[in-house]
Amino acid sequence: MTQTMTLEQVMNQQLANWNVLYTKLHRFHWYVKGPHFFTLHEKFEELYEEAAATIDELAERLLITGGKPVSTLKEYIQYATIEESTENLTAEEMVQTIINDFSLIVSELNSGKEAAEHENDEVTSDMFTELIEKLSKHNWMLTSFLQA
Repeated sequence: MTQTMTLEQVMNQQLANWNVLYTKLHRFHWYVKGPHFFTLHEKFEELYEEAAATIDELAERLLITGGKPVSTLKEYIQYATIEESTENLTAEEMVQTIINDFSLIVSELNSGKEAAEHENDEVTSDMFTELIEKLSKHNWMLTSFLQA
């Protein structure tokens, strides 16, 4: 996040990221192959369902604070800092991609917390803290999976 981003812009960037992430996780759920198929097929489903809930929470929080959530595919691609996945990846590459995306989102959420605190928006700051905690735990588990 740059110094010039408003909290609404930060939240919309997160909303865009989570929408791209949702689609990516759904794609991975469909295309995962190999000996870890059953484990990852289920895990990716769990993660995209969690992403869907996060999208709704972010959009509702934006509306509560008087903001306007981005809501089109064009806007999601425009504002997201994570990228779509169109390549045929191995199961391990899919997991590493998710770890990388979660790491970027955590970094941006930390900056977003500062923006929320600067605007005295404790609720949004707390929301970001919860997301950081959740993604950090996911990254620990996914990293452990890759070390098997």
